[in-house]
This record gives sequence, C-alpha cells and structure tokens, in this order.
Amino acid sequence: MTLYLPEHIYQQVALHLTSAYPHEGAGFLIGKILDDQRCVCMILALDNEWDTNEKHKRYKIKANTYLEAEGTAEKNGLELVGVFHSHPDHPAQPSEYDRELALPWWSYLIISIQHKRVDHSRSWILSENRDHFVEELLKIE
Repeated sequence: MTLYLPEHIYQQVALHLTSAYPHEGAGFLIGKILDDQRCVCMILALDNEWDTNEKHKRYKIKANTYLEAEGTAEKNGLELVGVFHSHPDHPAQPSEYDRELALPWWSYLIISIQHKRVDHSRSWILSENRDHFVEELLKIE
C-alpha cells in the first residue's frame, strides 16, 4: 500500500501538528482508495480531546468527531483513508498505545516534531491480526 499526499496537503498537516506542539496533534486523512493506493484529497484537523496531563503523549478523537468526519468525507464523494498524528520529541514510529487503538483498514501517518519543527514522517498500516504495524510507502508530491 502507498499513501499519496499532495505537497500542499502535507504542509497543512505539518502546520497543524507543529502548532499543537508540545502536545500531540491529530486529524483525519480524507480521500480515495485506488487499488493499492490511498490518495489524500483533504484533511480534517482536530483538537486533541485528551485530558491536559496526557496531551504530550496521547491524542483522543471522540466518537461524534469520527461521525462528523465520515459525513464530511461522504459530502465530498470521498472516504476516510486514515489518521495523522504527531509524536512530539519522539520518533515517527507507532507506540503500543497507537497499536491498541488502530484499525487495519486505515493508514497512520505519524510525524515526529522535534522542538516545534517537523523532523521526519512515516506512514503505517496495522496488520490484519492487529499485532504489529507494517510501514507503507509514503509519497509527498
């Protein structure tokens, strides 16, 4: 699987996540699935709804927020293709907590933010048996 992001959309993601620093930021990736490619057409940047004490290492998306995102995608003839979030001052690698909450049919774009700057980005897919993540190709064009 490959996750495609146009450069201008990647910049929107990066701006949202650096603005959230030192807390985790998050949002939905909305687009189309074409064969083995997820093509992102728009994002829905979200507020981190986690308790203040945990925001630096966790993000939370409430069920009603998810439903609103589904509606936004549907209105635009698109679908939810994944989630993006930041790892402030940590690598762009999924945590055990990320694995526990992930769904195997979405891409998980993780961006490492070091000192309020994008350090690196990687995208992941949860295995079908949900026991590990597999890195997917990330193309930003």
